Amino acid sequence: MKQEKRKVLLAAFEAVPFIKTGGLGDVAGALPGAVRSPDLEVRGVLPKLRQIREEFTAKMQYLGYFYVQLGWRNQYCGLFQLRHKGVTWYFLDNEYYFGRDGAYGYFDDGERMAFFAKAVCECCRHLPDYFPDILHCNDWHTAMAPVFLREQYQHIPGYEQMRTVLTIHNLKFQGQYDPQILGDILGLAGCEAARNQLIRNGAVNYLAGAASYADRITTVSPSYAREICTPYFGEGLDDLFLRRQDILTGVLNGIDTASYDPARDPALAAAYDVPEGKADNKAALQRELGLEENGETPLCVAVSRLTEQKGFDLLNAVADDLIQAGVQIAVLGTGDPRYENAYRTMEQYYPGRFSAQIRFSDPLSRRFYAGGDLFLMPSRFEPCGLSQMIAMRYGTLPVVRRTGGLADSVEPYNRFTGEGTGFGFLNFNAHEFRDSVLEACALYRENKPAWRRLQEQAMAQDFGWRVPAKEYRKLYRSLFV
Repeated sequence: MKQEKRKVLLAAFEAVPFIKTGGLGDVAGALPGAVRSPDLEVRGVLPKLRQIREEFTAKMQYLGYFYVQLGWRNQYCGLFQLRHKGVTWYFLDNEYYFGRDGAYGYFDDGERMAFFAKAVCECCRHLPDYFPDILHCNDWHTAMAPVFLREQYQHIPGYEQMRTVLTIHNLKFQGQYDPQILGDILGLAGCEAARNQLIRNGAVNYLAGAASYADRITTVSPSYAREICTPYFGEGLDDLFLRRQDILTGVLNGIDTASYDPARDPALAAAYDVPEGKADNKAALQRELGLEENGETPLCVAVSRLTEQKGFDLLNAVADDLIQAGVQIAVLGTGDPRYENAYRTMEQYYPGRFSAQIRFSDPLSRRFYAGGDLFLMPSRFEPCGLSQMIAMRYGTLPVVRRTGGLADSVEPYNRFTGEGTGFGFLNFNAHEFRDSVLEACALYRENKPAWRRLQEQAMAQDFGWRVPAKEYRKLYRSLFV
C-alpha cells in the first residue's frame, strides 16, 4: 500500500540564501530541504522583499495573483515560485508592504505582518497541485496565520483539515499593538474567541494568538521550552505556555556543516581538520587585528549582535580583569551604541590586547571562529544560539552561561574525567563568568594534552540537521495520529 505523502508549507519572513537578518533565516532556509522524506514534502513561503538579490528574482516564475482582505482593505498579492537546491519556494509580492529598504522596523509592521500572515493562508488555495496539510509558522511575523485559519478560513473546503505548528525562535519579540487593529486591520473585532486570546495586558499580541490557536508549539531548544514556562523567561506569556505544555516541545537547531567546515573554508588563512591546525589561523588573526602575535596568550573572541540579551554587561564588567590576567579579547559585531563605544574605548586603552571590530563581516567571523582559543557567549537568555556550535566545529571552546540552547549544546569541562566540549557557568553573574574564563585559560596554559582532547571532543560533535530533521518529521507525523 502506497504511503500518503503529507504536504508541509513553512512560512517565515526570512530564509537563507534569499534574506537573513538573524538565526531565523538560517533555520528557515535549512529546514525544508533537511526534513523532506518519502512521506513528507516541505516547501517554503516568504515575502518578496526588495533585498532579495536579482540572481534569485530573475529566475522566479510568476504564477498569478489574488487579493487579501485586511480589515476594510482589499490588497493585491502576487504569487511567484522558485526551485532552489531541490526545494520549492513561493514568494508573496506586494510593493507597498515589502518594497522597503529593510525587512523590519517600520511604523506599520503590525499591518505588514498581518498582511503576510493572511496572504500565506490565502495563497494555499492558489498553489498549483500543493494544498498544504500542515502550515508551519515561525515567530511573530507569521503568528496571525493560525488565528486567521481557524476564524476566517474554516468554512472553505480543505482548510478545516489543515494543522498548524508554531516555532518560537525568540520570545522577546511578540508583535504587540493597540487593540484598535483588531477590527481595523485584522477584521476580528466581532470574534469574541479571537479577542479573548489575542489581547494580553491591554494590547493585541500576535504571538499569544498563535500560541493559543496552533496545534503544536516548538522552541529551538529543549531547555528553552522548559524555561518559557517560568516567569523569568516567559516574557509575560508563561501562564499560556504552562496551559499548553502538553503540545510544547523543544528541538535544538542545527548548522550548515558543509559551509562551516574548517577543512574547506576559503575564508581561513589555513584549512585544518585537527586542533593543531588552528595555530596558523590564530597567528594570522592576531596580525590582522593588530594584537600581539603570541601563541601562548589565550585569545578570547566574541561574534555577536551587541545587545543586553547576549550578556555583554558581564564582559564589560570583567574585561579589565581578564586583560590584566594576560588574556587577549577580540569582539566582532554591531548593536547597542553603549557596547560599541565601550569596546572602542577598550581598544584604545589596551592596544595589542583588545580589538573592537564594530562591523559585520562573514569572512572575518569565520577567521574569528578559526583563530580564537575561547568563544565568549555569556547570554542572559538564549533560545538556541548557533555561534557556539560553529565555534566548536572550528575547535574554539565556548564559555557559556548554561541557559536555553547553550545548556543543551555545550557540555562543561569535567577536570576529573576530561569530558566536555567547553566551559559553563550557571548564574548571570560577572564573577562566575570571569572565573569560568580564567579556569579555561589556566587549562590552556598548563595542560595542553587535556586542552587538545577537549578541542577534539568539541570538533567531533554532530551539529548538522540530521537529528533536528528527524525530530521535526516526528512532530509533523504526530499531527495525524
